[in-house]
Amino acid sequence: MKSKKRYPAVHLILILLGMVMVFPFIWMILSSFKTVGEQMSLPIKIFPSSFTYTENYKQALEAVPFVKLYINTLLMIAGRCICAILFSSMAGYGFARFQFPGKNLLFMLVLIQMMVPGQVFIIPQYQMLSKLGMLNTIFALIFPGLVSAYGTFLLRQQYMSLPKELEEAAVLDGCNPWQTFTKIMLPVTRSSISALGVFTALFAWKDLMWPLIANNDIDKMSLAPGLSVLQGVCMTNKGALMAGSVIATVPMVILYFVFQKQFMEGVAQSGIKG
Repeated sequence: MKSKKRYPAVHLILILLGMVMVFPFIWMILSSFKTVGEQMSLPIKIFPSSFTYTENYKQALEAVPFVKLYINTLLMIAGRCICAILFSSMAGYGFARFQFPGKNLLFMLVLIQMMVPGQVFIIPQYQMLSKLGMLNTIFALIFPGLVSAYGTFLLRQQYMSLPKELEEAAVLDGCNPWQTFTKIMLPVTRSSISALGVFTALFAWKDLMWPLIANNDIDKMSLAPGLSVLQGVCMTNKGALMAGSVIATVPMVILYFVFQKQFMEGVAQSGIKG
C-alpha cells in the first residue's frame, strides 16, 4: 500500500521536472513571435501579443540561406549515416566472428578511441583536408563521421549475442561469408543499425565545432554554424535568433518522436550488451 501511495508523488515530481526541461523550448517558440518591444518589456511578457507576427522568421530566412543549410545538413547526415552503418557493421561482424592476428589489440584501439575527446582529432583532420584541398566542401562535413568507434562496438556486441547456429544454417544452405553477412546477420541486427543511424544523425545535426572550422563559406555550412552566423547578423533582434533556432530544432524533435523506439533501444543495447 505504501508503494502505491508513493506513485502520485513520483508522477508529480516527474511532471515538474519535465516542465522544467520543456520550458526553454516553449519559451523559444513564444519569443520567436514577439516584437522587439515585447522582448525588452518589463515586466516580462510570457505570451506574444499575436501569433501571426512573422517578421522574425522573415528576417531569419533573409539573413541566412536556411534552404542551403538544410540541404548541406541532410547531405552530411546521409553521408555520415551511410558510412558509419556500412563500416561499423562490417568491422563489428569481423571482430565478433573472425579470428585474425592482432584482433584483440585492434579492438582495444577502437575502445581507446571512444575514450579520447573528439576535439583531439580536429587539428590532424583539418591538416589532412587542407592538404587534399577539400576544405569548404560537403565532404569536409562528412569526413569526421566516416567511421564510428561507438558503432563498431555496438554492432560487435550485438553480433556476439546472436547464436552461431544462424551462420551454420546459412552455410549448409550454400551461402558464402558475404551472403551470410548481408542476407542473415544484417537483417537480424536491423534494430541496432537503426539505433546507430539515429544516434549518428543526432550527433551530426548538432555538430558545431567541426563544421565551423572546416567550412567558412555560408553556402557550404550546416545548420549549427549557420545559426552562429545568424547570431552575428541579428544580434539586436533576439526574436529572429529564436525564430532561426525554431527552424533548426523542430525537424530533429520530429525525428526523435518518429524514431523514439529505436533511440531508446540504442540506449538500452549500448548499456547492457557485453
